[in-house]
Amino acid sequence: MKRLAWLFLSVVSFFLMAALWPLPSARPWAQVSYATPTALPDGRILYVVQPQDTCIRISLLTGVSIDDLRLLNGLDANCTLREGQSLLLGTVAPTPTPFGPTETPTPLLPSPTPFQGNGRICVFLFNDINGNALVEEGESGIAGGAISVTDRLGRISREGVSQSGTDPVCFEDLPEGDYNISVAVPEDYNPTTRMNYALTLRAGDTSTLDFGAQLSSRAQPSDVAGTQRSPLLAILGAVLLLFGVGLGLYARFIMRR
Repeated sequence: MKRLAWLFLSVVSFFLMAALWPLPSARPWAQVSYATPTALPDGRILYVVQPQDTCIRISLLTGVSIDDLRLLNGLDANCTLREGQSLLLGTVAPTPTPFGPTETPTPLLPSPTPFQGNGRICVFLFNDINGNALVEEGESGIAGGAISVTDRLGRISREGVSQSGTDPVCFEDLPEGDYNISVAVPEDYNPTTRMNYALTLRAGDTSTLDFGAQLSSRAQPSDVAGTQRSPLLAILGAVLLLFGVGLGLYARFIMRR
């Protein structure tokens, strides 16, 4: 009985101790992060052996088979490694090294904006008395002529009227370009020069154009001295007339005697 009681107590004690004794907690797997090595300039990809590394672990990390690790690195059948050892994992195409200085692309500069300045066109319609198409002393301006200034693109159109005197009619602030200038002479005048002129105006220039005209024949004032008899001729005629009358009377008197 004592043996049974002792055995019973031993079994109960064992189970009590087993129930109260803490079980060893399962050791969690450490999270391992692995960064793929960067290829060297010559194209080789290397892995440096870490503490407790094995070929199996390296194969799982890198995806390179154990046989390839042995073949690439000349390892023995046991795949013996040492800490700090560099293992070749593979090769890629080497990065080309440029010879000489690297050319830096030059940034494109904005295209320069073309300068478009302004100029001035002056028009002088003169009374060409002698008809030689040249402005001479005593030939002043003609008033009432119609002036037109237009560019060849049809964007600019200016109009004016000629003036008497010696000053031309000027058109200010005209953009440079090709222009056509035309003048219509007043009534009773005939042109003595071309009445249209093509001109290329440059920025900052002042171009003066002379157009000539003269009075038409129907507008010329009548020559009073040429159409009337001279007083001297009238007196001389009267004298001759009186002399003739006197001569006739004298002849008639002689014949009666």
